[in-house]
Amino acid sequence: MSNDYFKHKAGSYEEINHRVENVENIANSILATTQLEKTMNIMDFGSGTGLLLERVAPYVGKITAVDISTAMNEQLDKKRADLNCDLEILEMDLSKSFLDRKFDGIISSMTLHHVDDIRSMFSRFYAMLRDGGILALADLDLEDGSFHTEDTGVFHFGFDRELLLDIAKEAGFKSAEITSASTVCKPQGDYSVFLLTGHR
Repeated sequence: MSNDYFKHKAGSYEEINHRVENVENIANSILATTQLEKTMNIMDFGSGTGLLLERVAPYVGKITAVDISTAMNEQLDKKRADLNCDLEILEMDLSKSFLDRKFDGIISSMTLHHVDDIRSMFSRFYAMLRDGGILALADLDLEDGSFHTEDTGVFHFGFDRELLLDIAKEAGFKSAEITSASTVCKPQGDYSVFLLTGHR
């Protein structure tokens, strides 16, 4: 995740209808399955232009947005004044660098497939959560590789739900479960999206 694959996409990233609809479904699933409070400071891992966090913002006190893309972070910064919570933007690659912070929750949408070492990433998530902190990650179910039509640093063509649950539990997460969150309809096919939740 070292290159800014999204540099030339950032300005038009939210013009793709299926992308926006997918994140709306994911946000609704997160709100329906987690207990968010205005006292909470949460992280959005792979925050991009803020499609997910702006939908969650009214329900928390602060969001720390973490993304490796300068261009995406610049687009997100333009939304700062309109958010219903405090916003901190960090440009870093959490798959390679450790953030010595504790959060009340970590959310993420369609970012995990850009991470090579999934087990290590879940261990990092666990370490960055306070006791009782929540994890809510959405990504693709296993697919044939046709979802991404160009190279944006993809390491996984979706995930096997049971395998990912095992990885989450091995990292220490309790009450880990996976539910269906959305379906992305593209010309080349329909792709199901899950939401994995758990807590430290």
